[in-house]
Amino acid sequence: MKEEKIRQLIETAMAQLAYAYAPYSNFRVGAALLATDGTIYTGCNIENAAYSPSNCAERTAFFKAVSEGRRDFAAICVVGGTDGEITSYTPPCGVCRQVMLEFCRPKDFQVILATGVKDYKIYSLEELMPMGFGPGNLAKAGEEDEEI
Repeated sequence: MKEEKIRQLIETAMAQLAYAYAPYSNFRVGAALLATDGTIYTGCNIENAAYSPSNCAERTAFFKAVSEGRRDFAAICVVGGTDGEITSYTPPCGVCRQVMLEFCRPKDFQVILATGVKDYKIYSLEELMPMGFGPGNLAKAGEEDEEI
């Protein structure tokens, strides 16, 4: 992925911190999801007093994209920190990784963790979710087991 696109994703994810609703943890998270056609979908975390109904930034971005008919993704950038100040890398939780596995090719999909436009790490989803359970695990016997 080109540096310019990485920078755009990081800046977009950072801008989403302003929209996060995190009155309980004060930990704001922003995400920028890149579709294969170049469209960027955004997300922020949205907490709830009951905790369980809360939604992570990554899933917010995926659900927005999927609800608009998108199913092909190349990368996601995730940033986060207390009171919206980024102090360390913020990797996706297990539930978010599982959602990514539903829609992305684990070997190809890139997860960018950033603390700034010049400080980031890129992982494949496969690195973050080895031996993940995905759609291929549910293929009927005799069908080609094709990864997403």
